[in-house]
Parts: sequence; structure tokens; C-alpha cells
Amino acid sequence: YMRLLFNDKAGANADGTRKFKGLAWLFMGVPFSKSLLYDDEHSQYKAKYPDQFRFDYAVSREQKNAAGQKMYIQTKMAEYTEDLWQLMQKPNTHIFMCGLKGMESGMEECFSPIAQKNGLDWKEFAKGMKKEGRYHVEVY
Repeated sequence: YMRLLFNDKAGANADGTRKFKGLAWLFMGVPFSKSLLYDDEHSQYKAKYPDQFRFDYAVSREQKNAAGQKMYIQTKMAEYTEDLWQLMQKPNTHIFMCGLKGMESGMEECFSPIAQKNGLDWKEFAKGMKKEGRYHVEVY
């Protein structure tokens, strides 16, 4: 999908500019940094489209958060809770989650406190995003 947004011909306008005008923010988790996929491409997208592409890696066996916990996707996302919550309030924001089934509970762990702070229940908020077609989950 990132290739469509930032690289492939199908994602380009006739004048060569990109059709995608938003922000794509990728959070990728792996156990070891040697397992990172497409790092060279992500770095190229960030260099070429700094206002449109962000990426953060969670390397669970090599990184720890400020509390000394292993760095999983939800602990990496927790570093940006306020920014991500603000993005989720926009009707054109989509979340795509792919990976292990346990990731869904990680999202709840990460975003329940800020949802409560804003008078909402995370599960209901996520359900609303799903109903709007903005929350896409593919877990196994």
C-alpha cells in the first residue's frame, strides 16, 4: 500500500505529483532489527515526502520504553497518543491493523485512557470507526 501511495505509477498524477495528499504513519513491530522489512523504502519515502510519511519501529527484543518495558506496537504508539488521537478525530483518518490477534487488546490498552479523558469508551469509539469504514483489522 505504501508503494501505491509513494512510488508506483498508479499513485501518480499525469504531472508526476502524487495523488495521495494526506499523512501515512506506519508503526511496524518486529522482534529483532534484522527482521525489519522494507526499511530502505520507508527511509526513501520519508526523505522524499517528509510531510506525508512517518514511520516508527517497535523492536521488542532490542528496545525498551521509558518504563523499561519491551517495545511493542502499543508501547511505541503510546509515545504519540495525543497526536494519534487527534488524527483519529478526523473523518478521513483510517487505521489499518495487520498482525497477531493480540494487537487489538494492545490498541485498547494504548487508547482507552485518552478516550476516557475525552469522555468516550475506546471499544465504542473503535466500533464507530469500523462502522464508518475507517478501522480495518486483519489479525490471525
